Amino acid sequence: MNDCVRVVVIDDHTLVRYGLAGLVDQEPDLEIVGDTGQRTEAVGIVLSTRANVVVLDVTPPDHDGLRIARELRNRYAELGIVLLAPEGEDSVLFEALESGVSAFVARTAPTGEILAAIRHAAVAPTSFTATGLGPAMARRDHSPVQALLSPREAQVLELLGQGLSVRAIAVALSVSVSTAKTYVERLYEKLEVSNRAQAIMTALQRGLIEPKS
Repeated sequence: MNDCVRVVVIDDHTLVRYGLAGLVDQEPDLEIVGDTGQRTEAVGIVLSTRANVVVLDVTPPDHDGLRIARELRNRYAELGIVLLAPEGEDSVLFEALESGVSAFVARTAPTGEILAAIRHAAVAPTSFTATGLGPAMARRDHSPVQALLSPREAQVLELLGQGLSVRAIAVALSVSVSTAKTYVERLYEKLEVSNRAQAIMTALQRGLIEPKS
């Protein structure tokens, strides 16, 4: 077991975490040395277990896992970091690339793809890999909305342009008011604005929305 890749799983979904741990432990070259549902424990558990690879989930709407990934990369240059994220989140994929992680995998990916990402992270922690990176790059080149905003953020922008309040946006998207507020705040942050009027003006200038006739 001494030559096994030491893996830590950090995922706030208990069944997903246990499923990943069970999957990894079946592999002769991989070994689970720790798991937790608390991202705040990430730095400590990596240090205490001397992990080679950490598998970390990125959950909307706050995507706090990206912040943890950046912190881990800053602390542990040789640590393999695999991010699990919802499928179709191109903006998160590009943020993951910029954060210095080793691999980006959709939560719905086949088990073989997840295991391949872990093994890649173990041997090339500073080399980024992601299935679907090519198509995502193509979409970014041809769509200004997807280059900057996630699909949900683009929806929020459209609803803001229609004059909906945060509460009305929450109803339209079937999410809580606090979640809708988080989406709006993230939208403002990406557009580098502080209110609705500035967001609409900036979006028009960047071609993210079409002017109304």
